[in-house]
Amino acid sequence: MTETATVKLASGFPPADYDKWRQLVEKALKGADFDKRLVAKTADGLRIEPLYTRADTLPQADATVPGGAPFTRGTHAKADGLGWQIHQRVVETDPAAANKVILEELDGGANGVVLQIAGPGRIGIKIESSDDAAASLAGMFIDYAPFQLAGGINGLAAARHYLKALAALKREEGGTAVSRLNVDPLGTLARFGAAWAPIDQALAQTVAFAAEAGAADRPLTSILVDASVPHEAGASEAQELAFLAAALVAYLRAFEAAGVAPKDALPSIAFALAVDTDLFLSAAKVRAARTIIARIAEASGATASGLHISAVTSERVMAKRDPWTNMLRTTTACAGAAFGSADAISVLPYTWSLGMPDRFARRIARNTQLVLQEESQLGRVVDPIGGSWYVEKLTADLAKKAWELFQGIEAKGGLVAALSSGALQDDIASTAEARMKAISTGRIELTGVSVFPFLGDDGVKITAYPEPAAAPAQQVRPLTPHRLGEAFEKLRDAGDAFLAKTGKRKQVFMANLGEIAEHNRRSQWMWNFLAAGGIEGLTSDGYKTPAEAAEAFKASGAKIACICSSDEVYARDAAATAQALKAAGAQRVLLAGRPGEAEAALRAAGVDGFIYAGQDAVKTLEDLHKALAQS
Repeated sequence: MTETATVKLASGFPPADYDKWRQLVEKALKGADFDKRLVAKTADGLRIEPLYTRADTLPQADATVPGGAPFTRGTHAKADGLGWQIHQRVVETDPAAANKVILEELDGGANGVVLQIAGPGRIGIKIESSDDAAASLAGMFIDYAPFQLAGGINGLAAARHYLKALAALKREEGGTAVSRLNVDPLGTLARFGAAWAPIDQALAQTVAFAAEAGAADRPLTSILVDASVPHEAGASEAQELAFLAAALVAYLRAFEAAGVAPKDALPSIAFALAVDTDLFLSAAKVRAARTIIARIAEASGATASGLHISAVTSERVMAKRDPWTNMLRTTTACAGAAFGSADAISVLPYTWSLGMPDRFARRIARNTQLVLQEESQLGRVVDPIGGSWYVEKLTADLAKKAWELFQGIEAKGGLVAALSSGALQDDIASTAEARMKAISTGRIELTGVSVFPFLGDDGVKITAYPEPAAAPAQQVRPLTPHRLGEAFEKLRDAGDAFLAKTGKRKQVFMANLGEIAEHNRRSQWMWNFLAAGGIEGLTSDGYKTPAEAAEAFKASGAKIACICSSDEVYARDAAATAQALKAAGAQRVLLAGRPGEAEAALRAAGVDGFIYAGQDAVKTLEDLHKALAQS
């Protein structure tokens, strides 16, 4: 065998150089603003550059190792080679029914469960005694397949019942899984506006319970720091992490007040984050969370080794309409959590926003993770996203911004003070409002909701959730969850209500002018725009003359018309078409596209309004609904 010479494929090219690249980009932009065209920004104002180099990473980044301080670089180096744990959420009301679902989940490939506990303002499993807790766990080998509690206002009571039930369970030899009782008075206060007791008392009770759980004859954590609470209320990534940091510090202070040092308290605490459809930002958030926790631990004389972060796919990105698209959302979110090296991941079933998940929905949620683990093999890679200059810079920027916000919360007196004053709620509401405006104006698109809507029966049948118990009297203003598609879904509901009442949908006649190639871009966009609001567009292949369009309008029975075509056709026929439509009885004539300098002439010809990308779609559709209801 002869040796082959090494061929350097890049030898004929000059070394890569950022400055030269930038010169070429500026040339291609032809005077356009670099930042406006190529730089994106997160909700926190962090820059997402079009290109990153090694110079963008912190000098110490190359020196860190997976699993070592400052713990930014998570590790999936588990004995089974699969990486994270698959923890699926269970919400059946009856403990026995919940147990049946738990065993199905475990038999189907999950290796852990999250038990959502019923209480004021929340549906879930009704746990009123240790017998109920034991019934829900029957047949589980919790030393191999652990459980987590999502307790809410009944969190402490449920945790006590489960702790008592665990005492009666036999330990499985060789099992090392850690179950998590997840008592969280601060998250409960933020989410529901009240905890099970005044917050100072609830914190003291939580610390006392942590001592009880720590004395149990099996590995447990007792407290949860849950940053999914601000996420579901609309917070930015840095605001979520600032909440996490402030809650952790508040719990450590509560332990210190009881004479427990932070180094002894930290092993009792677990962490939770929500991950959404921004894959890289979700991964960076998980990584930044570890950095922040480690920094607080270091300042407290403790270590963050062994910290546990659970990730749950975001509820706020889930859609009620065309819920099949939720499978795409949860897959992306799950991948983001895996890339960030979360220790356990819960994928919500695609029908989660509609009602009780059935066996098929739960199966898809499990299999999403199984495919990422066993076919994509994401869990076999140590620090799977480490080394990306983009993600390293994003992680560092996010951690820095979150730390600044955390310091702001501390300056206000801590998390409880910030919640009591309403300052934290106001900051999060401002972020959420800006995001909703971006959705309404099309800068953020929601597939199946604001773009590419399916106007009809999507075929999904569900069992509605039971009504939760009444929420408690509020001690602070709650961080109420909301979904991103709610405004459009409200419009769709109005459209469906009209259909049920009258037997037909609200309709807008689409006066498509010219050949398909001339009108298709705007007519297709307009049909989707209307459908996103639950309004049917009466479309066609096109009309050759204004008179033909007016005749078809009259025959349609519609009361509102929208002219759709190219700018060239508008210049020739738009004014005449508007006049013809008004003469045919149109109560309102719209035109798809920006009018530019022709606006005055078009309005004089009878055009009442213009619909185009970038305007407030929700407001425009609300106005159309009102007009169609009166016509």
